[in-house]
Amino acid sequence: MATDIVRSDTAAEPLAAPPPSSPPARMYPIRFKVVYGMLGLAILGSIAGLVVAITNSGVVGGAPAWSSWRPHGGGLGAMKEIANRVGETYRLPNGDQLVDVIATAPSLSPNSGQTIPLHYLAVKGVKGAGIRDYVISPSNSVTYELCGLGTACSIATGKPSAARGTLVRREILELALYTFKYVGGIDHVIAFMPPVSPASQYVVYLQKDDLAAELKQPIEKTLGSKVPLPATIPAREVHVVDSATEPRVYKFGVAQVPTGDFVLVLTPLPA
Repeated sequence: MATDIVRSDTAAEPLAAPPPSSPPARMYPIRFKVVYGMLGLAILGSIAGLVVAITNSGVVGGAPAWSSWRPHGGGLGAMKEIANRVGETYRLPNGDQLVDVIATAPSLSPNSGQTIPLHYLAVKGVKGAGIRDYVISPSNSVTYELCGLGTACSIATGKPSAARGTLVRREILELALYTFKYVGGIDHVIAFMPPVSPASQYVVYLQKDDLAAELKQPIEKTLGSKVPLPATIPAREVHVVDSATEPRVYKFGVAQVPTGDFVLVLTPLPA
């Protein structure tokens, strides 16, 4: 039988078998632990990087974030931050800021300079409908005063136009969306528009339920990320702004109840 071992015909005394040597210590388990440990760290690092990338891209849990920016904290401080952030992005063709936006607890500042705290809001009905009354307070309401820094807070430069008015209402809509989305407890946004003349003073009044559909989708699906100039508002955005705000533009006045509390009275515009 062919084999790799050749046997001799001469008998020989068997040699004493060498003492068994101790097998070398096996390093494999330690090496495997090191390799697996490094592999685990690499996987964890990849997961962490993926989480950061998802967060930075505005995607959380497979759904896009509502906005790429949000205010810090809550309450009036957050609403002032919203006013500053949104206000500085709206510009006139000459580069000036469209309006200064001032966030306050529910109040009205007539030309006399006196600040009147508001406790109630009354919306007159149309065609014989009843009056809707609401209790308003700093915990559920905010007033945004949009001042154009001209006479009686009118816009100081340029001429009034329908396009400029639409841009002002777009800004009010954006203020309301950020407020309802990120400031807990706020159900009423009252935005005083810059007057075209001392005799034409209007307010936009929005409730949170009015914008329920817009609050369920990212804000960029409602309003584009780039704020347009008055003459360049896309037709789609004009439709969105008009639908959300035009039915909620009112003339306003102030009444005082016997207890001394002030009521903001809203009158719908003629159809």
